[in-house]
Amino acid sequence: MIKLSRILVPVEFSPRCYGAVQYAEALAARFGSDIVLLHVISPPKASYNNLEAMACTDPDEIARDMFRASSKELEQFPCDAPKSAAVRRLVMEGDPACVIVACAASEACDLIVIPTHGYGPFRRFLLGSVTAKVLHDSRCPVITGPHMEQQSDYKDISFRHVAAAFTLGPHSRDVLCYAGKFAGMLGAKLTVIHALPASTTSLGGFYFDPDWTSQLTRTAHDRIEFLLKDMGLQADIAIESGDPPGVVRTVAQKSGVDLVVVGRGSTPHAHGHLPSESYAIVRESPCAVMSL
Repeated sequence: MIKLSRILVPVEFSPRCYGAVQYAEALAARFGSDIVLLHVISPPKASYNNLEAMACTDPDEIARDMFRASSKELEQFPCDAPKSAAVRRLVMEGDPACVIVACAASEACDLIVIPTHGYGPFRRFLLGSVTAKVLHDSRCPVITGPHMEQQSDYKDISFRHVAAAFTLGPHSRDVLCYAGKFAGMLGAKLTVIHALPASTTSLGGFYFDPDWTSQLTRTAHDRIEFLLKDMGLQADIAIESGDPPGVVRTVAQKSGVDLVVVGRGSTPHAHGHLPSESYAIVRESPCAVMSL
């Protein structure tokens, strides 16, 4: 079973944050989650230039004024959560990404929902620095996507089709397990997406024997089927050649996927990181992406 008892949503009072809150509300309605709305204010010295700072005689009072103003704005920020969900509103000071990650840990949150900075035709090239750092440092799953500002009501958000995208590496089982449980709890369809590297079909303008590509596809298909059977899951399997972000985008669009689940690797000096390909998947995905 997946536990989503508390969901954290960082809020900086922009339209894209309204969409992120809608996603949190949609999940809260399905998992019985509580919601924590967090606004992070920068220290007063970071908000003024040198001349303004010199003219300031009481920086503590400015900090208090900023806190009061932000608290009032956050209190008025709409959150139409289900009646069963409790909503907490917190204002904290510090570096936004660090505070978000620390708050998720101290509040025992099971999920962070945060938008990116992507807009329009350029969204695939943009990923806000705060979002990127949260994706990198968070110990709990993170849902994000450049399309979130388009959401208007959580009741319109569906999770009928979940996809697990992985490379058949060490963390494939974890990604598939979470995606399978998530889909199972919501009665959603499950699809596994796997991208064969483009270098396995062509290199330097030379194309390899089609039988070689077919063999690689069969091998990957067999390994995925073994994982599914071993975990007692049923899923469609989509295997295509190309860069992973492009393959995920294409399959998700064709299949009408509502949520893509990807994984993080491990490093000797940190609990995990989001591989560069996963950042690209977040930027290019036509739907929300959950990184584990």
